[in-house]
Order: sequence, then C-alpha cells, then structure tokens
Amino acid sequence: MTDRPNSRLCIFLKDGAEVAARFYAATLPDTTVDHVQNIRPNMAMVFWTCMATRYMLMDGNDSFAPKHDHSISIATLDQSETDRLWDALSAGGSEGRCGWLRDRFGVHWQIIPTALAHMLSDPDRVAAGRAQAVMMGMKKIADADLPFAGSLRMLPRRRARERQLPLCGDGGTGGASSNRW
Repeated sequence: MTDRPNSRLCIFLKDGAEVAARFYAATLPDTTVDHVQNIRPNMAMVFWTCMATRYMLMDGNDSFAPKHDHSISIATLDQSETDRLWDALSAGGSEGRCGWLRDRFGVHWQIIPTALAHMLSDPDRVAAGRAQAVMMGMKKIADADLPFAGSLRMLPRRRARERQLPLCGDGGTGGASSNRW
C-alpha cells in the first residue's frame, strides 16, 4: 500500500497569504499553520488546517482574488463564539447577509450558529421557514432573534460539531441569488 497524497482547498489571495493564515490560526478554534513555502520574494504558499479541514493559501495577483461563490463555513456553538468570530473576521472587510462576510484578505466566510442549522433542518417545515425568513433579514446571526419553534431540540455541545447540517438557508439554491449581498 502506498501513501496517498492528501487533498486541500487552494485559495489564491492578491497577497498576504502567510499573514492571513497566521491570523486565522490565532482567531479560529483548532486552527494551525502547518507549513510556509516561500516561492519567491512576496509570494508564498501556506498550508494550514482549520477544524480538521486542510487548506492552502497562495499569493497571486489581482486576477486571483477570492470570489463570492466560494466560502468557508464555520458552525459556532453559542452567541459569544459567533460574536467573537464575526467581529474578528469582518474587521477591515465587509458584512453580508445571512451570516456571510468577507475578511480583509478577501476570503468569504459563513459564520452560522449551530442553533440556526438545527432550526433550518427542523422536520416542521413551517417552523424551518420562519427561521429562514428571520435569518434572511440579518447580517450577523443573533440567536436571540431567531424563532425557537417546532419540535427542535439542541444536540449536546460535544456532538454539535460532528453533525453535518445545511448551513446556508438558501432554500436549496446552492447560494444562488438569495444569499448575495
């Protein structure tokens, strides 16, 4: 059996890949900078891991700036984590609707409370629709403003990050039109 090379999502930035990766490692839980490879002056390739997902940042040029149709989605466990990550990542960037933001490096993020993910997947589709309608009017998601309705029950904290739930309330459009800012 041979060792299989791993896969990573590669994100090109205009510049500042190493600075960005170190900022993410200092800001996001369970995030590390794994390796920095300087290709030439002012151009680096940075391997980093965020919550068990591997990424690569590369310095490029203006034509390689990140696009809105790709984002990193972070599920938060409570409002204080949502607030902390939102404030840190949006500083110097821009806020979008429905928990989306663009950071100062141009990378797009979704900061989504686990409670909202559970509400959007509620088998009571009317209750899920109410949660989605409220979310659509928000920028940063505020748990206190979400309608806790239906048969929704929260998972224990230790299992919340393990569960894969839809994190974008786009009604199944894959982010088209309804989540644009």
